[in-house]
Amino acid sequence: MRAFLIAVVVLLASAGAAHATDVTMVVRDVPLDGGRSLAAAPPARFDMVGLHWQGTGTPLFRTRSLAGRWSAWLAGDDDWGRDDSGWRKGNAEWTGTADAIQYRLQGKVTALRAYFLWSPIVKIQSRRLTIAGSPTIIPRASWGADESIRRDKVPVYAPALRFAVIHHTVNTNNYTPAESAAIVRGDYVYHVKGNGWNDIGYNFLVDKYGQVFEGRYGGIDRAVVGAHALGFNYGSVGIALIGTYDSVGISAAARAALVRLLAWRLDVAHIDPLSFVNVISGGNQKFPKGIPVNLRAISGHRDVYFTDCPGNALYNEIPSIAKSVAATGGPKLYAPLVQGKVGSLLKFTGRLSTSLPWRVTIADRSGASVVSGGGTGTAISWTYDSSKAAPGRYAWTIAAGSTVRPATGAFTVKGATAPPPPPALLLTAMTVSPSAISPNGDGVNDEATISYQLASTASVTGTLVNAAGVTAATLFTQVLPAGKQSFTFTGAGVADGPYTIALTATPAEGAAQTVSQPLTIDRTLANFALTPAFSPAGNGPAKLLTATFQLVYPATGVFEILDEGGNVIAKPFAGELDAGPQTLTWSGAMPDGSTVADGSYTAALVLDEPTGPATHALPFVADSTAPTLTLVSAKALEFRVTEPGTVTLTVRGTPWRRYVKTVKQAGLVTFWVSSPQPTRFTAVATDAVGNTSTAVLHL
Repeated sequence: MRAFLIAVVVLLASAGAAHATDVTMVVRDVPLDGGRSLAAAPPARFDMVGLHWQGTGTPLFRTRSLAGRWSAWLAGDDDWGRDDSGWRKGNAEWTGTADAIQYRLQGKVTALRAYFLWSPIVKIQSRRLTIAGSPTIIPRASWGADESIRRDKVPVYAPALRFAVIHHTVNTNNYTPAESAAIVRGDYVYHVKGNGWNDIGYNFLVDKYGQVFEGRYGGIDRAVVGAHALGFNYGSVGIALIGTYDSVGISAAARAALVRLLAWRLDVAHIDPLSFVNVISGGNQKFPKGIPVNLRAISGHRDVYFTDCPGNALYNEIPSIAKSVAATGGPKLYAPLVQGKVGSLLKFTGRLSTSLPWRVTIADRSGASVVSGGGTGTAISWTYDSSKAAPGRYAWTIAAGSTVRPATGAFTVKGATAPPPPPALLLTAMTVSPSAISPNGDGVNDEATISYQLASTASVTGTLVNAAGVTAATLFTQVLPAGKQSFTFTGAGVADGPYTIALTATPAEGAAQTVSQPLTIDRTLANFALTPAFSPAGNGPAKLLTATFQLVYPATGVFEILDEGGNVIAKPFAGELDAGPQTLTWSGAMPDGSTVADGSYTAALVLDEPTGPATHALPFVADSTAPTLTLVSAKALEFRVTEPGTVTLTVRGTPWRRYVKTVKQAGLVTFWVSSPQPTRFTAVATDAVGNTSTAVLHL
């Protein structure tokens, strides 16, 4: 650890005619060789310090009060992550009035920049803000926000609020009620001028005395997009508790204020505080862009990013805070939703926190009720046929009495439109699967399923046509409605050979239409089976693709491998096959000497029959790529795996313990194990083919 002192040699210029609430900020690049530098010296006085640095290490600092006392050493935190140029951004620390600073470095720090703020303590305006049941909130104007520095003159809004993220500001817990506003003003200037953000990052801040401050500009009851949780700002509300709550919990006053704030804000958005929400990450070091993350409706910053925020003590309180939020206030309406298409059926749903009479009302532009429906209970479900509504704009309300905040919305019914043109084709999407059957009772490809789509009601006739073009059998004639249709053909009583299944559809008006698909009947083959997946060049146990079958008669056959486009890419076998059980294998070798690439393929056995070639095919997968397993958090036993399969965790100790988790998709895997907390463990991922990852060792 290295330590060095920057001398106090620069006097702060007079503020002149500046307003009493103006916050000044001085930026210094700190030399890391221990030398003295006029350019690196702090101003003559400051009361907040924020650090930015580069490197894998951590800077620490302490400050000297005007009385000459040095503070404890404080470590820089990088809750905000790295910017594109590699700078790590720490929070601004409230130091109280100070005139000198010292630094220490832990680990590798290649560049260090200090931001010194002077945020004077002044009496804030007495104006407070409350709307529609909100707690008392100190608005921006009252705590002295300088709106001229705000960059987003037009705020960014999400369509709806979905969840809350709890933070701590990593300030001292030793501050007065008057200093709280100074801390908020300092954070605002630091976030805009230091971090380069549009506004203060948080939507709300709460101090230990229970004061609630409006944060980012845009409306306290609107889904304003902040800058508090990288990748998860959209659709969230960020609430910061002023102070540091690693080892001490928040005060009773702060907890009560936080509960009131969350109860009101989540109720405005009709969010159940005890629910979970699936959020798609916008991208950060913990969750890459596009990864779905299951979050609590009230989460901590560490749930969405690599950080200790909001501190262990506060984070552990979140479940009980959520329960208190759910119990605060009157009955709640959760998750109101309208499903369906305007001009047809619209389904209104929701959930009440307790059983109550509820009603859904549709009103026209004048406010007059057009139709309504209701019921009693916790579940809300009502359907409205909007096809009967005249063109115009309509408002809807889901209400459950005067004690429940209603949900509202609107929709527009457009004028009549021309009917869609009639379908060009009556009968489409015909398939025969499999295209070759062996109806010998072995349970493998004994029958074929014929599927097709009708555009309108029609009389459909199915026929079996032989190779000479002669109808061998009429399978059915039936009037069928529009939509998907299917039937099964067993081949009972029909001789082996190549055939065609033909379908003729005749509508009530218009011309008939016929479509057809080939089908082969071949009883020479029985019990055809194939390895569903193999690992020709990987470390999985199945190195060979194996086909097994039984021939009733000797036959000439070809074993072919086809890609997804139906192209033959390899012929592992061609020749005579005796009657009886047979086994054919393929190592994955391609004609050019390479190994088949990972992917989905088809193995086809083509038998030369007296009636012509008969093809029997089954799908398989080639997978030689082992999964990748990485350790995300040793403390939380959290890993990231790149493909489905299983993850096996072996905890070393007395006794050794083994845990296996099935993984249905790539992403995070977390193990919950019995005490004691493991410190030595290994983990391995295995995919569906048996390929195994490099072991993760934590010993």
